[in-house]
Amino acid sequence: MLLHLQTWQEVEAYLAKSTAIIIPIGSTEQHGPNGLIGTDAICGEAVGRKLGETTGTLVAPTIAVGMAQHHLAFPGSMTLRPSTLIAVVKDNVESLARHGFTHFYFVNGHGGNVAPFSSAFSELYAESSLSRPGNRPPIRCVLRNWYETPKVKAISRELYADQEGSHATPSEVSLTWAVYPQTVKHMKMEPKVAPRGTFTDAADYRRNFPDGRIGSNPDLASIEAGQRLWDAAVADLADDLASFVKLKA
Repeated sequence: MLLHLQTWQEVEAYLAKSTAIIIPIGSTEQHGPNGLIGTDAICGEAVGRKLGETTGTLVAPTIAVGMAQHHLAFPGSMTLRPSTLIAVVKDNVESLARHGFTHFYFVNGHGGNVAPFSSAFSELYAESSLSRPGNRPPIRCVLRNWYETPKVKAISRELYADQEGSHATPSEVSLTWAVYPQTVKHMKMEPKVAPRGTFTDAADYRRNFPDGRIGSNPDLASIEAGQRLWDAAVADLADDLASFVKLKA
């Protein structure tokens, strides 16, 4: 069930039986020579929507632009400042909380979002503590990275071992190909496995990783692997979501 395809009466009826909502999040940034710029948002949305279908949970619109300043030296990449992303998260949660939603389950596709989301959750809880008697906040928020669930990590190790890397990975590229098979692009990578290392700003990233990859060989990606990873992420997160919604707000 997608929030934007419901009427307000249908949302009101949903709230009578559940106050949980899934919010997919990602990023719009380069993903190497054969990865889509929307990879992180596509992955978060695909997993989040199938998770909603599997569990009967309402799914909010995807937050498709995240904190990705370090990718701005590559054309097409977009970013929000950390402070802007924090504000976006807070406004999304507070808008929905006004209607009675209490459990906010974020399905994330981008590592750069983790720190801003942690700060956003802290801000939400602080405001609740300061404006409400007692120490218990009226809402609960959690962030889950689809690519870090146990089943997904096991499949990634099985298929890609040390060629998985940390950016423009064959796992995430595979998932996007499963969602959009018409976008499959196989090409020889040079070097086959990208270098690893650190970075600061966008210029430093482009200098250290000229084709956009970090430690990965996304030419190993496949539609079949993407479907396995998609199903695995949903299976793991469905169990986790069920436990999360049982927590009292």
